[in-house]
Amino acid sequence: MKLRALCVIPARYASTRLPGKPLKDIAGAPMICRVYDRAAKALRTEKTIVATDDKRIFDVVEQHGGAAIMTREDHPTGTDRLAEVAEKLPDYDIIINVQGDEPLIDPTLIDSLAAAFDDDSELQMATVKTEMTDEAEQQNPNNVKVVTDKNGYALYFSRSLMPYPRHHLGIPIYKHIGIYAYKRDFLLKYAKLEPTPLERAESLEQLRALENGYRIKVIESKSTFVGVDTEEDLAKVNEIYKELLSKNAEAAK
Repeated sequence: MKLRALCVIPARYASTRLPGKPLKDIAGAPMICRVYDRAAKALRTEKTIVATDDKRIFDVVEQHGGAAIMTREDHPTGTDRLAEVAEKLPDYDIIINVQGDEPLIDPTLIDSLAAAFDDDSELQMATVKTEMTDEAEQQNPNNVKVVTDKNGYALYFSRSLMPYPRHHLGIPIYKHIGIYAYKRDFLLKYAKLEPTPLERAESLEQLRALENGYRIKVIESKSTFVGVDTEEDLAKVNEIYKELLSKNAEAAK
């Protein structure tokens, strides 16, 4: 029996580097709507919903024809916001968390994350990695690195470069992509765990799971990821979207 999957897109209006980020325009539509539309194309999820603590975002999504839910304003982390949604919507087995600043999210990746749970009844949590080849990108602490065991389970996540770059060995460097999938019952438990030392040191919440002995499956993706954190990112994504929309218009002729 296939597990029932829900896709949740947390979205906050406040952003240090790009205030009002979810409502920034991308080729004629707010970014949160672009994310919603792409995520909603996934085949393995029964519902896609935006979780926000801001009425402006809620209204924009609803006016767009999407689904949204209001959450509390006092959540310390995105996981806590996700857990609130999971508590309010108990009919789903898997909760997939797509970031609200990933307007190029590939819907087949959401399907792959959901399918990982079909193949492994013991699996509690899964996420995504993609190979990094640019040395400057590898050294950037904003790009979180992940190393896995031979079966694809995370050994560690870090802002530091890892593994050590012995280039002659040809070992790839992988960037962690912040898209997560959880078993609902595990998510509710995970959100109540106390922050851990390595989580604090790296400022990476997923280390809380590893430090408590839980395994995280890491799926590799070849997709292009352009998260929007700055005006430069926004301009880059706008150009990509304009090209996509132009190609789609040509194909429709």
